[in-house]
Amino acid sequence: MQTRNYAGIPDELAKLEQAKIVLIPVPYDGTSTWQKGSDKGPEAFLNASENMELYDIETETEVYKQGVFLADAVTENSTPEAMVDAVHQITKTYIKKNKFVTLFGGEHSISIGSIRAFNEMYPNLTVLQLDAHADLRREYQGSTCNHACALYEASQTTNLIQVGIRSMDVLETTVMDKDKTYFAHEMALDYTWVDSAIDQITENVFITIDLDAFDPSICPSTGTPEPGGMLWYETLDFLKQVFQEKNVVGFDIVELCPNKIDKSSDFLAAKLYYKMLSYKFQNQDNSEDFDNDYTTKEKNNSTKYNEDDEY
Repeated sequence: MQTRNYAGIPDELAKLEQAKIVLIPVPYDGTSTWQKGSDKGPEAFLNASENMELYDIETETEVYKQGVFLADAVTENSTPEAMVDAVHQITKTYIKKNKFVTLFGGEHSISIGSIRAFNEMYPNLTVLQLDAHADLRREYQGSTCNHACALYEASQTTNLIQVGIRSMDVLETTVMDKDKTYFAHEMALDYTWVDSAIDQITENVFITIDLDAFDPSICPSTGTPEPGGMLWYETLDFLKQVFQEKNVVGFDIVELCPNKIDKSSDFLAAKLYYKMLSYKFQNQDNSEDFDNDYTTKEKNNSTKYNEDDEY
């Protein structure tokens, strides 16, 4: 990937020491099973970000002035397990530096590593998943780190809330908590799902967004697009409420599969990322110190993973 600042921001706002936000690109596409190309997603997202207006009209803020450090891309791709381990360790390193840590994939298997890191650092963590697919297989095609398994571990170790689901294997019904799953066909008819979902979210929440959560009419460039997805403003309204009512500790966005002709999905991903940062920091002055409210003691699942674990 090219060396550059996120969204072309000035150098003084892009240095790690000054930045409150860290962006980790993970251009990995090792286990996808249909359309390949999500490894090109981070580059396309960064290109779109450089062509985006940096004043957010809704929040009346310029969140880039909080500082955004673009970390080196995680390029480990020898095995899915090695990639997950690398994402886990690097994510945790930046959390410990007291940064608001975000990631952009790559396929959804990268989230196994990011969720694992946040779950070790924050107590009673909720994982809020926006996705077309349940991703709850324990193992798929010989690996527990396949994109189809992206949320299985989270379902066992965190408070998992799934939103927008409209495609899954029957075996995943044996793992899924249907009381905490908001299916797309039900969401279309019952608008109370927003309050219900937020009521089930604990104070600390990590958000993982697979871009196929969106309807392909507004975001076609994903590996496995599914009809009947979420639209732009309903998604933003939901996310805004989550940021207002809960402590969002970090997030990742995955599964952008760029199209050489149509760049609209790249731009949607860029705007979504920036919107989420705007919601997080809209009430914080640029000069205020950021406190991500973690402790170095691993309070959550502290005996499950060690620094030198093999996966």
